[in-house]
This record gives sequence, C-alpha cells and structure tokens, in this order.
Amino acid sequence: MIPINNILDLLINLIKNMAVIIVLAYVFTRTKVYSHILNKKKLDWQQKTLLSLVFGLFSIFGTLSGIEIYGAIANIRDLGPAIAGLIGGPLVGIGAGLIGGLHRYTIGGLTALPCSIATVLAGIIGGLIYHKRKGTLPDIKTSVIFIALFETFHMGLNLVMVKPFETIYEIIKNVSVPMIVTNSLGMATFIYIIHNLVKEREIQRQKELIDGELKVAREIQMSIVPKLFPPYPKRQEFDLYAVLHPAKEVGGDLYDFFLIDNDHLCFSIGDVSGKGVPASLFMAVTKTLVKSKVDSYKAPEEILRAVNDELCSENQSGMFVTEFLAVLTISSGEIRYSNGGHNRPYVLRMDGRVEQLPKTTGIALGAMDGMPYEGESLLLNKGDMLVMYTDGVTEAMNEQGELYGETRLEKTLERHSEDTTQQLIDRIMDSIQQHVKDAEQSDDITLLVLKYDGVKI
Repeated sequence: MIPINNILDLLINLIKNMAVIIVLAYVFTRTKVYSHILNKKKLDWQQKTLLSLVFGLFSIFGTLSGIEIYGAIANIRDLGPAIAGLIGGPLVGIGAGLIGGLHRYTIGGLTALPCSIATVLAGIIGGLIYHKRKGTLPDIKTSVIFIALFETFHMGLNLVMVKPFETIYEIIKNVSVPMIVTNSLGMATFIYIIHNLVKEREIQRQKELIDGELKVAREIQMSIVPKLFPPYPKRQEFDLYAVLHPAKEVGGDLYDFFLIDNDHLCFSIGDVSGKGVPASLFMAVTKTLVKSKVDSYKAPEEILRAVNDELCSENQSGMFVTEFLAVLTISSGEIRYSNGGHNRPYVLRMDGRVEQLPKTTGIALGAMDGMPYEGESLLLNKGDMLVMYTDGVTEAMNEQGELYGETRLEKTLERHSEDTTQQLIDRIMDSIQQHVKDAEQSDDITLLVLKYDGVKI
C-alpha cells in the first residue's frame, strides 16, 4: 500500500488499478460460466464457488492495491463482491464479500471493522438486486447509481462506527470522493464490457441466422434456374449450357429455357437491378411471368411487352430487369428475338467469326409501362453458337480497376469456335479469372450458350 496525501494523486492511482477490472471483465466474459449466465441457465454449486473465489480474490486485490491515507485504505475492494452479487446472485455475492471482508479485517487498522462489514454488504445487496431483476444484469446507469450510493453508505458507516470522530471525519473527507468516483468508473467499465459482449453475441446470432436464410435463398434461387445438362439428351439438333455465379449469397441474374413445342425452343437471359434477396425475388417473378406469357403471345417482342406492363403495374420497389428473349425454330435454325435493354449477345460462327447482334428498340422491363419492343431474327447455320451473357462478364474488374471488356470476350470466342457449349463457357470463365486474379467478384456472372447442330437426317 502506498502512502499518499494528495487527493488528485489518490484518484489517479485508484483509476490505474481499474486496468485489472478491464482484464477481469474480458477474461470472465469468455468463460463457460458467463455463457451459462448469459443464457440464464442455473449455476451449479461448483460454478457459484468459482465465481465467489474469483471475485473474492479481486476484492483482496482491491485492498492490497489500495492507497494508504491517514491510517486508512482508499480502495476498490467493494467492487468484487458487488459485481459478484449482480451477476451470480446472493450466495455468490456473500461468498465473495466474506473472502474480501475477512481479509480486510485481518489487516487491522482504524477502519477494519466497518470496512469489512461494508464489503460483505456489497455482495449481499448486489445479490438482492440480482434476485429482484430475476438474473437480468442492470444497465450501466443503474449499476453506477448502486455502487455510488453504496460507497456513500460505506463512508457513513465509518463515520458512525469509528472513534474519535474528528480523525475519521478527516479521513473520509479525503477518500470519499476518489473512492466513490473510482468505484463508479470501475463498475461502469465492467458492466459496459459485459453488455457489449451481449450485443456482440446477439449480432453474431443474427448474422448466423441471416447467413442461414441466405443459404436457403441461394438454394431456392439455384433450384429455379435449370441446371441439369444436357437438358434434352434425345435432341441432337441443338446443345445448351449455362452457368450462374452470384456475387453475393443470392443475386439477380437469371437464365431459362424450355420447349414450347416439338419445334420451338424458348430461351432467355436477364439481369435484375440490385443484389441480394430482393433482386432474386424479382428475378423469380420475371421468370414466371415470361413462362406464363409464352402460351398467349407468339413473338418474343410481344412477350416482353406484356411482361413489362405487368411488372410496372405493381412495382413499388422501383426495380427493373434487362432481358434478352428468343425463340429457336429447331427445324430451320432461325431465331426470333427481342432485347429489353440487355447486353447484346454474340453469334460465334463455326469458322471463328464473331458477330454482335445489332441494337434493337426496347428498354429494361419494369422501368416504364406501354413501351414498344422490337423483334428481329437471325439464322444459325450448323455449328454456329449464340453466346449470351450478363454485364458481370464484361465488367469483371481486376485489382487495378480494369474491366474485362467486350474485346477480351470477343478474342476468347474467336479462339474457341469449335468447342462444345460447356467447353466454351469454361474457357470464358477461365479467361475472366485470369483477368481478375484475386480481386473480389463485384457482380453476378451468368452465361448461356446455344449451339445449333442442324436437323439430323
């Protein structure tokens, strides 16, 4: 114990001792015992004994690290039992109080008896608060008020029990403010750390819950798009392959294909504005609407116009989707298509020539109702491929901020005109990966390739 006569120095030295409180609080909140308390599980006698011992030893530390002044000891001894009672209940508080109180009594001195009694009472009152709150830890304000009032009571107990009055009054006059302030700061620090951990664990629990829901959402999204390839093993006239790699757990890209009848194949690719669950839901709605309109409307431009009007009718979110929609006449290789603001696909001819489809009239679906959509057609010869993609391909960015771009995509296509649809997509994905290297994926990447093999005779 350090003799000291200056009140400011006394306060500073007591505050230094609070570093132990921070360490104790941090270590304690990482123990299994605290996990039991946090989950409001009943503590067994071994856990209660351990808590009493730990906070009793902390109370002893409060005495030994105290500052001697005029024959008395300014300290943070009462914090140990008070906190023990608040987090573990009356028995834990009494246990810690008895350990700290008995130790203080053995040291002796003018204030030995009232200080020992006060230490035990700190644990009892802390435990009663625990009982009153049914095990719920009080907030910082309540805890600070409790310890400040208790230290005031502690000072009053000394004034009543210790004689001569003039001597104890002089001591109390010098130690009361530093002890009340220091114990209050110590209590606030400890309770803050514990409450902060509660928030951390709640945030972690919510994150795990969200992660679980996003995982399910991803599984649902991936189940919506076709993923069995080859999709029509008995059809030798064409081949299809597609991939969808969301940038987040779930994304807004989409692709779809289905046979309208024995001679017509409908296929599409799209990109919803935004990311995450809202985009994936909008994607699912768009996909469903397109499929529902195919029976009523023959031409792709009519289908897009009808879907656009429906998406606009109740679009409170303001979301939109770019979409390329086409119908292949299998017997002839003719493709009738319409484009709603989507990236223009490429035709990869068998001889290696790469042709980008011309621009057509049509804005993103869901942006504005009553808009016209233009229809166009093209002819695929045997061995030609139609390559469709979302902007996550051309806008894939490396760590230097350089985009993958249309030029790189076109060169990749030129080099692999004789590949199968799956091989071509694999080549494109490899080329993108070589470009971005370790950069984080910033957008969904989706590719759909249709190869026309002609009618088998």
